[in-house]
Amino acid sequence: MKILVIEDEAEMRDILTQSLEKENFVVESASDFMSAMDKVGVYDYDCILLDINLPGGSGLDILKELQRTGKSEGVIIVSARNSVDDKVEGLALGADDYLAKPFHTAELTARVKSILRRKQFNGNNIATLKNLSIDFDNRQVSINGKAIELNRKEFDILTYFVANKNRLVSKTALAEHVWGDQIDEADSYEFIYSQIKNLRKKLKTYGSEVEIQAVYGIGYKLSDSDA
Repeated sequence: MKILVIEDEAEMRDILTQSLEKENFVVESASDFMSAMDKVGVYDYDCILLDINLPGGSGLDILKELQRTGKSEGVIIVSARNSVDDKVEGLALGADDYLAKPFHTAELTARVKSILRRKQFNGNNIATLKNLSIDFDNRQVSINGKAIELNRKEFDILTYFVANKNRLVSKTALAEHVWGDQIDEADSYEFIYSQIKNLRKKLKTYGSEVEIQAVYGIGYKLSDSDA
């Protein structure tokens, strides 16, 4: 899943980024109001960690922009300001949670995972689609109860497709979501084709009743094999 950390304190930003990357999240960051606005205006995220006090503006105005544009990112306000007014205003503007500094990174990670499950998988730790099962906490995929080995990116790709089942996923959206800022360094989408080719082969080998279908010139779609 893809996370945006909006935090002006470099040390705190690095701590948050590193702790989330250890959980295999794709993490991007912004250190001020304008760079944060640029990112939320162009890209989609599963969850945003948002500081209120930012150089150049307020994190509450970023919440207002998310609300104005109808974006559905989960938002956790992470702030040293622990006033009731800030909490009430932040939640009224669409934030999902509020965490006052200082805090343990383990608590933050747990809250991020909770929001992701609630937003995308109805609060469940395990998603099931036909004979395919995904255990998000243990990053384990099984078909007919038999575990299959996926590398990190294959797992992330499959999870993204399951979260967007029955939707057409463009190559660009998939690349940005699974690879984050690193996609800007790529010359082509060949690495995506390779990962999806291997993933499709594994699903077929283990008898998956869902498949990733290619839509020529556009992208991919996860669907039932008997549809």
